[in-house]
Amino acid sequence: MERAGRITDSFPRRHRARTRTDGKERSGTRRGRGAEGRHREVPPAPPPPNPPRAEPEDARDPPAPTREAPRELLEMLRRFDLAWEYGPCSGITRLQRWERARALGLSPPAAVRDALLEHRDDPAVTYSLWHEYGL
Repeated sequence: MERAGRITDSFPRRHRARTRTDGKERSGTRRGRGAEGRHREVPPAPPPPNPPRAEPEDARDPPAPTREAPRELLEMLRRFDLAWEYGPCSGITRLQRWERARALGLSPPAAVRDALLEHRDDPAVTYSLWHEYGL
């Protein structure tokens, strides 16, 4: 009974040479190479950086007060993001979306524009819910 033909039967068979390219015969085992083998010794890791020194309390600058957007404002902007009547909001800021809706005659809420202009430096206000997701 003959064996079933394989797809690789059409390729020519290649046999590995018993000698290396430099003319030396290939050894059958890989044991006993030690440090002179293929792998080089790994250099030691550099020492860790010095920790920053603590400054006296009076030498530090006082922290800048963080002005977080009010919860009601973020809820209003979330509703604006979810209102599809003003078009898609991925890839643009909320203000750009508001202006595009206004140019198309969709009459977006003026309170949203006022809030966006007032909190222009806050990324939680500037960008829509989906700004971190790719297009």
